Amino acid sequence: MSPYNSPSHKLVRIPIIFFSLSILFFSYPIFAATGDVDQLDWFTMGIELFGGLALFLFGMEQMSEGLKAASGESLKTLLASVTKNRILGAITGAFITAILNSSSVTTVLVVGFITAGIMTMAQSVGIIMGANIGSTFTAQIIAFNITQYALLMVAVGFAMLFISNVEKTRHYGAMIMGLGLVFFGMGVMSEGMVPLRTYEPFIELMVRMEKPLLGILVGAVFTGLVQSSAATTGIAIVMASEGLMSLPAGIALAFGANIGTCVTAILAAIGKPTEAKRAAAVHILFNVIGVMIWVAFIPELARFVEWLSPTSPDLTGTAKLAAEVPRQIANAHTVFNVANTIIFLGFTTQFAKLATRLVPEKVVPVTKIIEPKYLDNELLITPSLALERVQMEIGHLGEITQDMLDKIRPAFLSGKPEELNNVAKLDDKADILHDEIMAYLNKLQKEELTEDQNDSLLRLLRISEDLERVGDIIETDLVDTGHEAMREDIASTETTRHAMKALYEAVKLSLAEAIQGIVKNDELASQQVIHMKKDIKHLVDEALEFQAVRVKLQEPDAMKIVRFEGEVIDALNRIYSLAKRIAKLNIPEPLLQETA
Repeated sequence: MSPYNSPSHKLVRIPIIFFSLSILFFSYPIFAATGDVDQLDWFTMGIELFGGLALFLFGMEQMSEGLKAASGESLKTLLASVTKNRILGAITGAFITAILNSSSVTTVLVVGFITAGIMTMAQSVGIIMGANIGSTFTAQIIAFNITQYALLMVAVGFAMLFISNVEKTRHYGAMIMGLGLVFFGMGVMSEGMVPLRTYEPFIELMVRMEKPLLGILVGAVFTGLVQSSAATTGIAIVMASEGLMSLPAGIALAFGANIGTCVTAILAAIGKPTEAKRAAAVHILFNVIGVMIWVAFIPELARFVEWLSPTSPDLTGTAKLAAEVPRQIANAHTVFNVANTIIFLGFTTQFAKLATRLVPEKVVPVTKIIEPKYLDNELLITPSLALERVQMEIGHLGEITQDMLDKIRPAFLSGKPEELNNVAKLDDKADILHDEIMAYLNKLQKEELTEDQNDSLLRLLRISEDLERVGDIIETDLVDTGHEAMREDIASTETTRHAMKALYEAVKLSLAEAIQGIVKNDELASQQVIHMKKDIKHLVDEALEFQAVRVKLQEPDAMKIVRFEGEVIDALNRIYSLAKRIAKLNIPEPLLQETA
């Protein structure tokens, strides 16, 4: 299933369509009232403007998808080593957002880090601030305005995407084709705007846009509707390339885009844990306060970026504006966000405290015995990161199965049926988490996955199934056997209990190592599980020998005890087999053959 048909992308397209229709509906009577409506071919202009916008937005999505697929593993490595240093955190946030082309997805990742205990709210603020810098990456690319090469990029990208059999080449092809569509869409929109150069009502509107509040309002509303600050800034750059927009008006629109993008953060936080809402609050506070501080200094910012940006001294009038202002708007957007991040980076703790006050912890009545900690539908459009979350959730499932195995022997020895029942209840939690993981993987399978990602998905699915089977063995076999032993008052000898304890401890260790191998990508831990095969076999044989001695001595209830212990030994042996199978899934095939 293409990512453009996924539910999340359909939701993005709905406000775009609504906005387009509303503009067509409301603008006609306004211009008609001026008496000049017949001067322009509004139908053709509408087709070019909104058709170009559609190509522009689709190209941005295609470019982002290709970049995400090509750099997915790099993202995972980067996120695994995310630092607590606020400066490097800001750089990390900027880099991730530049690749994902979505500061809201970066915010979702941050929430996951907080939930997982990897970082505190204060430590995450730097990443959220850096995300704003990353969001200017697309505007900088657009400002090059190399529309004359747009169709060449589409052709080259298409060839790489549909001819090459190398997966990495296909990803870069999708990225290049998307970039070509972005510039081609810009060219189509520019053509549609040409008649507006001499249309007085529109020129007057653009002059009014230089008033900061109006420009900020328009930028915020448009960005809130299309849920893309890059789209708003891109359209401002397109208009500037036709000489229709001045630098102050472009800066005001960019400021508005920074506020409008908060809508995405708000929507992403609805129905989410408190940490998600606080992260969204930080995003909103940072953007709104930043705009409030800078709005009075738009003329100074304009003069600075005019000095910073390249000039065209040989041009005059509209041609000069068209040549210089697009790059100046992109630079103003970047300078604004970089400066804000530098200014506020020293106040990350204060931002975190303010967000905590604005969004206090609420006592939510518990309606479910357990819920997933790490699965988030927002990340489904970024499969490499979604798979990382599944891996973390499998760790959560592994904690429960380990807890069951840790408690089953003390429950046996206690002689109390209620303790065995408590172990059985833990399996209900394991079953729920397993079902949630399966449902999430099923959704993820419908996204566009690379071959490696598809392999990872199948691997995680098998691991989840095996962990669920461990829980079932403990609940169905060991708990039931324990109840039966208590009813019939079956007791092992001290010697047999010692042998059984050694086997039990070894199996516990194998399961813990197998889970650590998966969650921490620890191949050595996984190898250790496989190397335990001989030790486990020796311990099983030793326990069986003690049983044989008991039968020969004709001890009282010997056959009952042997049957009871045999069931326990068999269950522990099967748990080890599952742990070994999980471990094998974490070891590359060449290394696995050496280990075997």
